[in-house]
Amino acid sequence: MAIPFDLAATQQRVDNFWKLGASFGMERNAYHNYLNEIVSDRYALIRGLQILRDELQFAAASPTDIKACGADMNLPSVVTTLAYTNCGDRIHQGEATKRYRDVVASRFATLSEIGELKLEAFFPAGGGTDNGATLAHVTVAHELDEQLKQRVYAGNPQSISLVAIDLKTHVGRLRDGDKQVYGKTRESPWREPRAACGAIVGALTQYNPQNLIHRRIRDDLRERNFQYLSNNRIFTDDEVDITMAVAAAIVAIRGVRNTAMALPQELDERGVAHLTASVTVNRPSRDDLVLYLARATVFNGKIKIQGLGTEADKFSGQLVEYAKERRLQLRYGDWDCQNLPVEEIDYKVRGSGL
Repeated sequence: MAIPFDLAATQQRVDNFWKLGASFGMERNAYHNYLNEIVSDRYALIRGLQILRDELQFAAASPTDIKACGADMNLPSVVTTLAYTNCGDRIHQGEATKRYRDVVASRFATLSEIGELKLEAFFPAGGGTDNGATLAHVTVAHELDEQLKQRVYAGNPQSISLVAIDLKTHVGRLRDGDKQVYGKTRESPWREPRAACGAIVGALTQYNPQNLIHRRIRDDLRERNFQYLSNNRIFTDDEVDITMAVAAAIVAIRGVRNTAMALPQELDERGVAHLTASVTVNRPSRDDLVLYLARATVFNGKIKIQGLGTEADKFSGQLVEYAKERRLQLRYGDWDCQNLPVEEIDYKVRGSGL
């Protein structure tokens, strides 16, 4: 027999999530942004629920003794799945590889029956996403088959699924004498500088209409931004060129928006989605830094998005002293990056049919 969904408990968690502060646009180490922004937010959405992310927890119907690992579905529970994207550039060190898996994926990605992390991982050239609707569909479709969904939902009226999606792009950062340069990095200290992200830099400086990646990045930026970033430079208060960092930020934020807008076609009434956008900052021979840019939730007929905007000519920045070096703080118009507005978009909730 179907058990009606207890909407109130999950709505309260979503409301509590949006009461948490967030700091956007500042270069910080991966641990800081992952723990203080992504992980803390995500746990707020599932606080008090039994977390189901190990395939062995779904083994109650197994004919072997492995069935003893099966979780008690009568408890209020949440099934979690995790997807992330970034450019496939080999330059990523620390942040895009070990740090993310250790800090974020180890808590929210599915575990296989042999204990391996099962993430949805996509590496489109340029990062972000080459198709938000496909990313949304694949991530949701792989989480729960219909039989398992029925078992979870029938077990407790508060049980839900959480779809977590982290969209990333990247930008290089170099020291050139006394100047800081964005848009270039080195494979190692003794190698020549090269573009990063090469796809984004290439699209803006040597656009080729026959190149599918260039066309996709141009579409993500939108035509007005593409023309602006191709023909103008964006500088910090002390004349550091951050044009490529801004372009990478817009591609990541656009990825969150596109994916969030597609998720209502995939989630049912018990589905909750949490999305983030960030830029990986690649530094030679040092761990990557992270610029945290945006967050979003999708639940109960409301898409909520908070973050820096997507109009290139409104971006600026400054280099501030932080952790004994000069770090970039992006700014957007006259917005307060510690208290950005939250945009709300209504959608029609899709029923589970259970």
